[in-house]
Amino acid sequence: MLQRRPLFAPSRIDGVDLARGLAVVGMLAAHLLVIPDLDWTDPSTYDGIVHGRSSILFATLAGVSIGLISGGPVPMRGPRLETARLRLLVRAGAIWVIGVLLLFLAVPVYVILPAYALLFVLAAAVLPLRARTLLIAAAVVGLVAPFPQAAIDGLSFWSTPEGADLANAVGWHYPFLTWMAFVLAGMGAARLDLRARATPWLLALAGLALAVAGAVLDIGWGQSEDFGQTPWTGEAHSSGVFEVIGSGGFALLAIGVCVLICRTPLTWLALPLRAVGSMPLTAYSAQIVVWAMTRPAAEPGMFELDVYRDLDPFWPMTLGILIACTVWALFVGRGPLEAGVDALARLTVRGRSETPGAGMPPR
Repeated sequence: MLQRRPLFAPSRIDGVDLARGLAVVGMLAAHLLVIPDLDWTDPSTYDGIVHGRSSILFATLAGVSIGLISGGPVPMRGPRLETARLRLLVRAGAIWVIGVLLLFLAVPVYVILPAYALLFVLAAAVLPLRARTLLIAAAVVGLVAPFPQAAIDGLSFWSTPEGADLANAVGWHYPFLTWMAFVLAGMGAARLDLRARATPWLLALAGLALAVAGAVLDIGWGQSEDFGQTPWTGEAHSSGVFEVIGSGGFALLAIGVCVLICRTPLTWLALPLRAVGSMPLTAYSAQIVVWAMTRPAAEPGMFELDVYRDLDPFWPMTLGILIACTVWALFVGRGPLEAGVDALARLTVRGRSETPGAGMPPR
């Protein structure tokens, strides 16, 4: 019975599911725990690695999923490519709607899904590109985009009510202008063929080099008086050059290591995380909904996020999501939101676009 479930399909890349599961749990930790800002010179702050890096890993994995559904190592061409592109745009629209609905719950976190949707739209334009071109484009975007983004961030418009609404609608806390670099890098990783023996080693080593370079640059210059502000900083959620290098490298390192782990029997120990990673849209949305349903009454003079964190919700929320996703994956199959978005895309756009067994973003 279990072998017929998508989580156990031979065509799945277990390590990608594991990396997605870790990204979701990392985002839960960043939302629900009081964690200090990461300071590489202070080991006591190392749990702050979840800040920014979890969401960047999430975005990079979106690129991996997009690369997989558009042909993997060999990009689609012709009618199949156009079908894949149109279905991706439908998925983007559905994810944007889900993100906006979650925004209406007014949970005090930045919802990533609207940004995710816009990144899908941009990715639809580069589906035919091969690994080398995608990785070069990722490097160019990552090194150049922080500069115009810093200028845009400095506009007074964002402090107006209209600016705040637009920022929520486009997920500007995860600005697509710079974050497209992570999606391109993920697509490039998929084009390198994650099933090949050498690819995860290449990703892990390259990612480690970039992560170390980003940390060294941030320690040496990113925190100095001259370089301490965007577009250079490595501070979490700054989308500065040093953050792009370091956190982008961390994402590639995590993906490579997860793929390698899941080539061993440890993949079975990681089953609950893989289950979460097989349905991250459902898991991510569930935490927002549960949060909205269990939030305490507002207290005058208290920041709502602090009040909720005082309830110590991380472990109950995380364990609940791990158990629910595992049971669903074993006995039902695909996550409900993943299945619904995929069905909508297939009903809206007829044709064949996916390679057999390829994942559906966001997975």
